[in-house]
Amino acid sequence: MHQYYIPQQRQVQLVFSISDQEFIQLATYIRSNYGIDLKEEKRAMVEGRLNNLLLRNNIKNFSDYFDYVLSDNTGNEVANLVNKITTNHTFFMREPRHFSYLMEKVLPELKSEVKNKDLRIWSAGCSSGEEPYTIAFIIDEFFGKEKALWDTKILATDISSKVLENATKGIYSSESVGKLPSGWLLKYFKTNGSDYEVVDKIKNEVIFRKFNLMDKTFPFKKRFHIIFCRNVMIYFDKQTKIELVNKFYDLTEPGGYLFIGHSESLDREETRYKYVLPAVYRKE
Repeated sequence: MHQYYIPQQRQVQLVFSISDQEFIQLATYIRSNYGIDLKEEKRAMVEGRLNNLLLRNNIKNFSDYFDYVLSDNTGNEVANLVNKITTNHTFFMREPRHFSYLMEKVLPELKSEVKNKDLRIWSAGCSSGEEPYTIAFIIDEFFGKEKALWDTKILATDISSKVLENATKGIYSSESVGKLPSGWLLKYFKTNGSDYEVVDKIKNEVIFRKFNLMDKTFPFKKRFHIIFCRNVMIYFDKQTKIELVNKFYDLTEPGGYLFIGHSESLDREETRYKYVLPAVYRKE
């Protein structure tokens, strides 16, 4: 294993390179346990993001680091690894056509069909919380005064404990909320210095939980009317994606919807969902 020094602005920093065997070992572990397909072009990203973990723990190479992660019975080092290699880029009103369709088509339809007023929604791969909070804003706007009669709590899950911690706080920069309607900023946020914090009324509508989409069994007792899993499966290989979508289908109520990212698609020959419009599918 090569270790070499790179001078940068009068500072010396130890940088570790990952061998072919080490990268294959790490990529296989991540794919098997978390579904993320670390292709060769991600190699430099892996080296860069994990370098500080090796330095911090005084570890000399990636082989020793991998052994260190697996031997940690607390699970903290695995969590640190996942936090480092996952990409959690999202923002409010991402792919806005989905939210328009949710407001104009899906919610009116489900309002008339869900007789017990128990509307179940899952934001899978919720990252730092912008997606589930946006859904909560829309639900509050749609139901208005009738909202108190409905249970519309949103389950929001991710494998990264770091982003879930940030999501639970619900604090965002002025730049992050810049694309939201001004009325929403006044209604659903309180200013916290230069930042904006989601009001408790909305925070209480979102349940954040750590969850791995690669778990063999999903522990949900009831099926969902709406599942958002957007820009998550782009990191999965084809078979992993097919298996996950099948699990989603089994967990969707008849007449329920699956929203995926616009950069993603489902093979209509391999899914039981029916295509509705780009990146929107329905269980009939």
